[in-house]
Amino acid sequence: MTIKIGILKESVNNETRVAIVPEICQKLSGSGVEFVLQKNSGLLAGYHDSDYPDNCNFIGSSEEVLKACNVLLKVSPPLKEEVAVLKEKTVVVGFMNPFQNKDLIKLMAQQNIVSFSVELIPRISRAQSMDALSSQASIAGYKSVLLAANHSNKFFPMLTTAAGTVRPAQTLVIGAGVAGLQAIATAKRLGSRVLAFDVRSSTKEQIESLGAKFLDTGVSAEGEGGYARELTKDELDQQKEVLAKTISESDVVITTAAVPGKPAPKLIDEETVKTMQPGSVIVDLGAISGGNCSVTKPDETINFNGVIVCGPTNLPATMPKHASELYARNLSNFLSPAITEKGLIVDWEDEVFRDSNLTKNGEITFSAEH
Repeated sequence: MTIKIGILKESVNNETRVAIVPEICQKLSGSGVEFVLQKNSGLLAGYHDSDYPDNCNFIGSSEEVLKACNVLLKVSPPLKEEVAVLKEKTVVVGFMNPFQNKDLIKLMAQQNIVSFSVELIPRISRAQSMDALSSQASIAGYKSVLLAANHSNKFFPMLTTAAGTVRPAQTLVIGAGVAGLQAIATAKRLGSRVLAFDVRSSTKEQIESLGAKFLDTGVSAEGEGGYARELTKDELDQQKEVLAKTISESDVVITTAAVPGKPAPKLIDEETVKTMQPGSVIVDLGAISGGNCSVTKPDETINFNGVIVCGPTNLPATMPKHASELYARNLSNFLSPAITEKGLIVDWEDEVFRDSNLTKNGEITFSAEH
């Protein structure tokens, strides 16, 4: 059976990425894969329909794409009305936000859809090339520093001028995952003095290798799968106390702390924000799951007591060309082992497919305790 991969124009507000790019369509053309794309689906990401190769067919309406495909690749989760149009046993892959999308998962099971969530791809060595969370987080970390520099009332680097020397800005990065490490590297490139903190003590070496100083709060919370575990109340209190002093002395604070399936840990309270100098900037990458800062408003930039607080929830969409390239490669690497001459055949013994699966055979395979 011919594999027909469907691509829609993303309909969520401010989503500019596309799930497939011409490079990947060309790469998969030798495997006999065909693509059915909604017209102009890649335009916001910088791709004209004419940029795509001959194995791509363009259709005007999303409904026609959904009816024609047997694999659907998405950036954001499919809408319920989109799922309703899909044929049984259609394979759907994308960011599914599984911990908050129980109704969607239930509907996909009822419609006998085989669905995969890229957030659940295990973080093992051979799956690194499929890790969409990391590829997009890298972009978020990079753009968070540019956003902070744009709002800051100070230079990032030290400058020596005829009028005297300007001291470098101090940037504090909270969380040293992929986004945090990219933020550290970018802030250093811009010349800032950088301090960084993570509850996982194993990140100290990585932080210091980028030229930043590791801030030790005395709290360590190593978790499974490379993530941090949720902190106890006492640990949070101890962490906040040490962080508060450094935050008050920093010109820029970038927060990236997250626990899968849980609200973002609150690391900066109102009182701490008030201790920062007017013109200081907080960029809260935890805004999408409630925010690491108590005054953050998702998708808004506010002035709180003179401090600029940014709560972006989709920074990768502000750099859609490279974000789409990286994401499309992630999806291609994920699907490729299942692409055969007889169609898409999933090896359910493979932990990459097994662990990222949400629904199959009309049943929900995902558990919130995943």
